[in-house]
Amino acid sequence: MLKDKLIIIGLLFLLINVHGQDKFPNTLFLNDTLESPQANLNDIKWIQGHWKGEAFGGIAEEVWTPALGKSMMCAFKLVINDEVKFYELITITEEDGSLILRLKHFHSNLKGWEEKDDTVDFKLVKITEDMIYFDGFSFQRLNDDEMNIYVVIENREEKSETKFNYQKVQN
Repeated sequence: MLKDKLIIIGLLFLLINVHGQDKFPNTLFLNDTLESPQANLNDIKWIQGHWKGEAFGGIAEEVWTPALGKSMMCAFKLVINDEVKFYELITITEEDGSLILRLKHFHSNLKGWEEKDDTVDFKLVKITEDMIYFDGFSFQRLNDDEMNIYVVIENREEKSETKFNYQKVQN
């Protein structure tokens, strides 16, 4: 009986810490008490391809490569009024039996935003059939040709969830 109560308390704690984030309904966060689940790149291969959509008043474009060398790579650019505003280089790699997403931002002249050896890292929180949840960064498969990406962005200590809706570009 005590064992059952402890299991229920543990599950409630898990639900509160992973799912109790009303402000950001499409993203999850990994706290210090949770570890990233087991996963590999085969679990997320549906994100590979060339994607375009509207964001920040312009056109966002992402190109995700197939897995090779235990990683997937993405080049991102944002174009507003026919001018590149910034780029990102993104990787998702297999590490310690799970996945981690890392990115670096670059100005249009390829000068980096982050310090030379710094990256913005997002550990894996959860994977379902149509969702990939990294820590504050998620992918949602709507169908084979459309996906949403949700990112929690901090601006002057205010956080908001930003949605990128992408359509697959048929080459």
